[in-house]
Amino acid sequence: MTVAPKRPAAMALAAHFPERTQEQWRDLVAGVVNKGRTEDQHLSGEDAVASMRTHLEGGLDIEPLYTKSSEPAPLGVPGAMPFTRGRALRDADVPWDVRQLHDDPDAAATRKLVLADLENGVTSVWLHVGVDGLAPSDVAEALADVRLDLAPVVVSSWDDQAAAADALYAVLSGSRAGSGNLGHDPLGAAARTGSAPDLTPLADAVRRLADHGEVRAITIDTRVHGDAGATVTDEVAFALATGVAYLRHLESEGVDVAEAFRHIEFRVSASADQFLTAAALRALRRAWARIGESVGVPEKSRGAFTHAVTSGRMFTRDDAWTNILRSTLATFGASLGGADAITVLPFDTVSGLPTPFSRRIARNTQILLAEESNVARVTDPAGGSWYVETLTDDVAKAAWATFQEIEAVGGMALALANGAVAQRISAAVAERDAALATRSTPITGVSTFPLAGEKPLERVARAHLPAAPNALVPHRDSSIFEALRDRSAEYAAKHGHSPRVAVPTLDVPRAADKRIDAVNLLTVAGIDAVEDGAESGAALTGNDQGYEGVAKDTDVVAFLSALLDETGAPA
Repeated sequence: MTVAPKRPAAMALAAHFPERTQEQWRDLVAGVVNKGRTEDQHLSGEDAVASMRTHLEGGLDIEPLYTKSSEPAPLGVPGAMPFTRGRALRDADVPWDVRQLHDDPDAAATRKLVLADLENGVTSVWLHVGVDGLAPSDVAEALADVRLDLAPVVVSSWDDQAAAADALYAVLSGSRAGSGNLGHDPLGAAARTGSAPDLTPLADAVRRLADHGEVRAITIDTRVHGDAGATVTDEVAFALATGVAYLRHLESEGVDVAEAFRHIEFRVSASADQFLTAAALRALRRAWARIGESVGVPEKSRGAFTHAVTSGRMFTRDDAWTNILRSTLATFGASLGGADAITVLPFDTVSGLPTPFSRRIARNTQILLAEESNVARVTDPAGGSWYVETLTDDVAKAAWATFQEIEAVGGMALALANGAVAQRISAAVAERDAALATRSTPITGVSTFPLAGEKPLERVARAHLPAAPNALVPHRDSSIFEALRDRSAEYAAKHGHSPRVAVPTLDVPRAADKRIDAVNLLTVAGIDAVEDGAESGAALTGNDQGYEGVAKDTDVVAFLSALLDETGAPA
């Protein structure tokens, strides 16, 4: 007789801890927050908790503590409504599509780079076509060595989407087993170039792919909004509004709504805020699935296909190596959020065309996360986290409210034309730049811990995309500090040395530490600190507390700009 093994007793991990109430926790928080405050400065429990909240752009608040809801919503499962947890269970062998971007205009060089990527862990190819990338006529050569039955191929373009789509279609037509995306996104192109959108190619693109079941026609690329400065919640809202605009147009052209739904893919930004990135992807799928439900799309087809790209807005030109760390966090967040495809931009992207080394680091970043850290072994690993679930709800609600505002003014095309989208983005940029200027939002290697004497990376420059005055052009967060560095570099080229500012050692407690802080502040703008005021055109004054400008609430951009003015650095 076989005796079944005894089951181990359930572990009561919290059995020895007394139960605590929210009120008791708030009192403990108040005790910590009020430590060192005078009695008239003491905060109540509620106010103490409020002082610990983190405020994110887009109207999102992060609480210091999350607990289980009294009425928790059902989590759901991957591959079913509301698709918050992903389109399907992950395959341990292919956790996501490792997709590498190619935008070198040299077709022969691109052909070699594409093959090198595919031989070293990349699973699909992304070609950027146009004046700032590969010529449409060179797409076939760039893909000449690609096994189209194994590696999906997608294209993108801002200035010539029709030609890019035609070029890829011609290549894929020779391989019935090929897959990918033709990259049509007329509203995204209109936003990036400032031109009028033309949606007429969409219906024909969908129809001609009737015999290519693994090829999609449309990519809604919300990086145009994110890179211009949109908040995460607005980027999700713009994705939804653009998708609805395409569904309406295709339906008016006689395309079945379920077929139209199948052809739409989303390309979104992934930032170094890993949990916000995960929440945004989860919220996008949930909201898009609700839209699919409302227009009668079968449940199994409602899950959004998402392609996450490390945010170009967070990349820095100076101390570019820090971009590797930002990309790692962004990739982790995209994985948590269930992205179907991920692209890591090379760390030297801002400086020009990447090198083989930087491309290798980019692809290996996500390969290491997928295969060595085991982050992709579990589908939706953050699902059920009280924090992540709440943040997902908050992003979804904020994005849906903005989506409704856009629909109220007539849809995405009209919101672009009348400037409503640009106004929202401008407001977000102004608020973000203010936080960056005071370093309450720090940028490592740029606004904090800058590298003195850094030599700029030398890379082959990209061609610039012409844009009308009303175009949404990329706006990197670090650019307000890089402009200060550029002024110092121009001064150094003319005078043989960087601008100099006198920083005398103050007669105050911890004088050496305070002087180091002041020197680091000047290094942010590429200014050299000297002891003798005679060697400089400006001086950093101080008081019994320290140096002017070092305080965290100081607008250091304005402060350093004024110092550069005094040294004679060109504006």
